[in-house]
Amino acid sequence: MRIDTPTEADIPDLARVHVQSWQATYAGLLDAAYLAGLSVEERSLSWQRILAAGESTTWVARDDAGRVQAFLSHGPSRDRDAPADRGEIWALYAHPAAWGRGAGRALMDCALQALRAQGLASVGLWVLRGNQRGIRFYEAAGFVEVPGSLQRFELGGRPVEEVAMLHFLPPG
Repeated sequence: MRIDTPTEADIPDLARVHVQSWQATYAGLLDAAYLAGLSVEERSLSWQRILAAGESTTWVARDDAGRVQAFLSHGPSRDRDAPADRGEIWALYAHPAAWGRGAGRALMDCALQALRAQGLASVGLWVLRGNQRGIRFYEAAGFVEVPGSLQRFELGGRPVEEVAMLHFLPPG
C-alpha cells in the first residue's frame, strides 16, 4: 500500500470506498434501507466540498494499481471542551476488500506522525458503540475509551450511541 494525499481524480474512488465501507461496517447497526440508499454520486459531491474546503487533512492508501482502498481525515478537535493541543481523527474507512491488509494501520501511523509533528499532545476520535471491529482497531493503535463520553443521537432513522477515544502522543 502506498500512502499519499488525494487529488480531484480520486473523488470517485473516495466516494466508492466511503459508501461500501459504511454499508459493510454499519450493517446491523444502522437501518438496512438507509445503508442501501447511500449514493456514490452524492458522496462524490460531498468529497468535492471536503477537499475544496481544506478544513481537514486527508490521506489515502492506494493499491498497486493506484486505486484508493482506504482513507483517513484528521484535523483540529471539534469537541467544545478539547484542549488546544488536541487533534482529531475525523474519519477512517477502508474498502471491505482491504480489511486486515494494513491500509488502516499505515494511514493511522501517517496521521499520528503528522499530528505529532504539529506539536499536538493528544488525538481523539468518536466511534459507534457497536462497531467492535473499529474499537479493536483503535485500541490496538493506542486509543482508550474516554469514561463518560457516551453520546446518543439518531442516524439513518435509528438511535445510535458513540463513544470518544483518546490517544496521547509522545513528546516531540
